Amino acid sequence: MIQKKRRVVVTGIGLISPLGLDPDSFWTNLMAEKSGVGPITLFDTAGFPTRIAAEVKGFDPLRYIEKKKSLKVMIRDMQFAVAAAREAADDAGLMDARFDPERLGVVFGASMISTDPCELAPAIAASRSGHGQFDLVKFGTDGIPHLFPLWLLKQLPNMLASHVAIMLNAQGPSNTITSGCSSSAHAIGEAFRIVSRGGADLVITGGASSCITPLKLVRYHRLGVLSMRNGEPEKASRPFDAQRDGFVIGEGAGMLMLEEREHARARGARIYAEIAGYGSAVDMQGGPGGSIEASSKARAMRAAVMDSGLPLDAIDYINAHGNSIPFTDRLETMAIKELWGARAYEIPVSSVKGQIGDLGPASAAIGLITVALALRAGRIPCTLNYEHRDPECDLDYVPRPRDSAFANGICNSFDYMGQNVSLVVRNAESD
Repeated sequence: MIQKKRRVVVTGIGLISPLGLDPDSFWTNLMAEKSGVGPITLFDTAGFPTRIAAEVKGFDPLRYIEKKKSLKVMIRDMQFAVAAAREAADDAGLMDARFDPERLGVVFGASMISTDPCELAPAIAASRSGHGQFDLVKFGTDGIPHLFPLWLLKQLPNMLASHVAIMLNAQGPSNTITSGCSSSAHAIGEAFRIVSRGGADLVITGGASSCITPLKLVRYHRLGVLSMRNGEPEKASRPFDAQRDGFVIGEGAGMLMLEEREHARARGARIYAEIAGYGSAVDMQGGPGGSIEASSKARAMRAAVMDSGLPLDAIDYINAHGNSIPFTDRLETMAIKELWGARAYEIPVSSVKGQIGDLGPASAAIGLITVALALRAGRIPCTLNYEHRDPECDLDYVPRPRDSAFANGICNSFDYMGQNVSLVVRNAESD
C-alpha cells in the first residue's frame, strides 16, 4: 500500500451522457428513472443483428470547441472529452482563475478508436489490382493520396488528453491509460496517486468514448455480449436481472477535477467528495468466457478499501460495474459476497448502466461522478429494469431510487478481458 501524504478531493465535474449534457440534467433524469437507450440514429443499422444503443442527443461541439478547424482532427470521442473537461474546469472555478499551469496535470482513460470505414473506402478502392484484390504497392502509390493528411490524429487514444491539456494550458503530469472498460478507473486512480504524493495540486481526469460505430457493433456482436432486445430498447440493459441477455453500447464522457484538499480549501472551492482509495487486480483467465472465479474482483475491492484506511464494514454503498452481461454480473455478485460475507446482503448495490448502457472507457468516470452526486444528495440511484430475481444475483440491487445518508461508497470497473479496478469515495466532510 502506498502511503498517502495528502488528501484528494473532487472540486469539479463535467459529463456528456445519454441522460444529459451536464451534471444537473444527468442527475435529474437519473432520479426520474429515465432510459437513454433507443434505436441507433448515428448510422444505418439495417441488416445489423443489434440496432439499439445509448446515444448522446443534442450535442453541438461548437458550444465547447472554439476553433471550427479543430473539429477536422477531433473524432466524436475527442469532442466529448473536451466538452466534459471544459465543464469540469468551469465547475471547479478554473476557467477564469489564475493557477500554476505546471501544477495542473491531465490523466485520461481511452481505448481503441474505431476508424470510420467511409474515410478509408476511397483509398482501398484505389488500391485494387486488376483482379479486384487489395494491392499493397498500389496502396502506397494510388491509395494514400486519398487519405486526409491528418487522418491519423483522429485515431490516436492519447489525443484526447492532448486536446484537453492544450485547452486548459495544463503543463503538469500527463498520461493516457488504455485498459478497456477500466480505462477511466485506472486514470482516476493514477491521478489520485499523483495529487496524493505531491506531483501536482490539480489533475483533471476521466474518460471518453463513442462506441456506437459499425465496427464496434460487429465486434461485440461476434463476441456474443450484446443485448438483442431491439423491440424494447429501454428494457434492454438490465443489470443483475434474471432475463438479462447482454449489454447495450453507450457513449459519452465523464471528467473530474481532483485537487489536494488544503489547496481547494485555500481558494474556497466547492468540494463534492473525497477520493480515498484505489485498488486494482487482474484476472488470469479474462475474455468472453469470463474468469473461472471472482477472487480478482474481490482483490481489487479489498485493495481499494485497505488503501483508504477504512474498515470493510465502513462501506455502505457499491456503485457496481454491472453491465448486464450474464457472466460478468454473476462474478461481481460473487466477489461482493466473497469480500463481505453475510453483510453483503445489507449493502445497497446499483448500476447506472441500466439507464445509460455501457460507455466503455467512460463508464467508470460517470460511475464515480454518480457516487459523488449521490453523496451530496443523500440519495442512491436505482438499477433500472431489475425486475426478475436471479438466484445467483441475489443482493440488494436498489430497484428504485432510495434516500440514504451513506458515508463511504465504492465504485467498481471490471473489464471483461480481466482488468479490475475499484475506487473508494468518502463524504467530503469526513475527518
